[in-house]
Amino acid sequence: MLMIRAIVRPEKVDAVLEHLMSEGFPAVTKMNVSGRGKQRGIKIGDITYDELPKELLMMVIPDADKDLVLRIIMGAARTGDTGAYGDGKIFVSPVEEAYTVSSGIKETNAGIEEVSP
Repeated sequence: MLMIRAIVRPEKVDAVLEHLMSEGFPAVTKMNVSGRGKQRGIKIGDITYDELPKELLMMVIPDADKDLVLRIIMGAARTGDTGAYGDGKIFVSPVEEAYTVSSGIKETNAGIEEVSP
């Protein structure tokens, strides 16, 4: 399993979530975040805004779905045909185990098992 963390522009979130849902990936955690990347913020006159609002989307997916999910996110989050600074960043990390609190189900790459609380 893999955890995908995608930082995207707030105005692109609905499109990303819609595309993920339509392709069978409804489970996403969304958080408001702020920060800066290569664009180093925005300078307007004498004022520099170095922390810009973004959205962090997190999801855990099977390894086999990685390329599809990355294509979905990049396609929906990119500005125009070539993209622009500030469009975001995607991080992919391995997940060893995941537990569903309500059912006690444990998921690993080896499979699913029920665990008593």
